[in-house]
Amino acid sequence: MATKKKVQKKSPHSTAGNAMNETIVQAIAKLHGSRKLLFQILEMLPIPIGVFEPGGINIFFNRAGIELNNIRDPSLLVGKYNLLSDPVYSDQRGIKEEILRGFSGETVSIVDFVPPIQDLVDRGIVKEKPFEKAFMDLFIYPILDRKKLAFLVCVFLVKSLYQGRPDVAKTKEYISKHWQEKFDPQMAAKSVNMSVRQLYKLFKQDTGMTPGEYYKKCKVDHLKEKLADKSISVKEAFAACNESNRGAYARIFKKIAGISPGAYRKSI
Repeated sequence: MATKKKVQKKSPHSTAGNAMNETIVQAIAKLHGSRKLLFQILEMLPIPIGVFEPGGINIFFNRAGIELNNIRDPSLLVGKYNLLSDPVYSDQRGIKEEILRGFSGETVSIVDFVPPIQDLVDRGIVKEKPFEKAFMDLFIYPILDRKKLAFLVCVFLVKSLYQGRPDVAKTKEYISKHWQEKFDPQMAAKSVNMSVRQLYKLFKQDTGMTPGEYYKKCKVDHLKEKLADKSISVKEAFAACNESNRGAYARIFKKIAGISPGAYRKSI
């Protein structure tokens, strides 16, 4: 569009996204002979999707992707941008091997991909940065026709999006990486070279909540994800988040979610 990269591993955040991906792939497999109809369907989907010809040239980028990245003119990409020859994507982002595997006909997934949004700004494709940093799961699907690559589809499942002040965005990123640990205001402030007092003031002004409150929300979001997995108990879901379902976070969960963990489990 230095990344922490894991290939061919499911993201704990992407269960619904994976189901959507299966639907997308099925639709593409059936409709790849009718490019116009296929693009009309992809245009309506809420997940950013790009389509590339075998030579690497972008031939389609749907509305969700254009709006997410604040692309001012799609014609700056479509028919011009080449994924195979882009040094930022393939080399600097360290995913050249995975991209080549996709173009060779292999389905590939990359977890926690960080899109180079600043690069789009530098190229003049994006006028203003829509976000400071994002983490996405990138799914690369080769669509074959008579065993030959017809085109490559890239699906971007957004997991985390950090907006606002760069220092606040960096604090959010720090909290998201350390959500399983006990929250330490001193370490959070150190991550952005600020005092705790200064960080809390700026964070509150920018987000309406303190870093500690953001941490609790982040923890509860992960608890919700684990509770959605009905193959494990409520106790096991909490344990997976380094908490006890009889401890403080059971009360925090109810305060933030407006419902107890057990009731939440029954509601989904």
